[in-house]
Order: sequence, then structure tokens, then C-alpha cells
Amino acid sequence: MTCTSPVSRTRERNGAFRVRGGTSPRWRGDGKELFYLALDNRLVSVPINAAQTFEFGTPTALFRIDTTRSGYDVSADGQRFLVSTGTPQGQSLPFAVVLNWTADLKH
Repeated sequence: MTCTSPVSRTRERNGAFRVRGGTSPRWRGDGKELFYLALDNRLVSVPINAAQTFEFGTPTALFRIDTTRSGYDVSADGQRFLVSTGTPQGQSLPFAVVLNWTADLKH
């Protein structure tokens, strides 16, 4: 359950909603959308209307994330996602270290 305000017995419907086991909630910068990871590893978006009462829209699955090795974050406008991914166990990717790279900028 994700709580958005203190929940009392009389306000439970307005202050919380059940996501059937979601984790890692993130808010869009303006508070009009909530993102979370569902149990099936899909990133889900829920529109929020908090004008006079707190209302949740219909959840929409966006895409699947490999949560065994990743975390995620959402841009302030909710249009871009940063997802940390890894390589399969036992594998590594090559990388190059460039020394004195500022000397090449002068040419």
C-alpha cells in the first residue's frame, strides 16, 4: 500500500490505494503522477488529481525493468527514465582510460 497522507479510518479511501505489491515509488516533479515497480517487474504510472480531493487514475504499465540488478529514477516532467542495468554475472565489459585527454582539445 502506498500512503500519500496520514490515513485514518474515515479518510482511507482518499489517502491510500492498493497496488497489489508494488515497490520503489517515485513522484513526478509536479506531484501529478506516481510511478512504482509492480510485482511483475513492470514500471507502472498512476495519474494523480489532488485539486480538491485526492483521486488516483487508472494504473498503466509502461515497460519491464530487470530489478535484480537495477534501480530507476524519473525525470521531473515524468517523460524520461534513468534505469541502472548490469551485465550478466561473470561477464564484464571492456572500457578505455584516456590519459592527457585535454591535450587533444588544443588541436
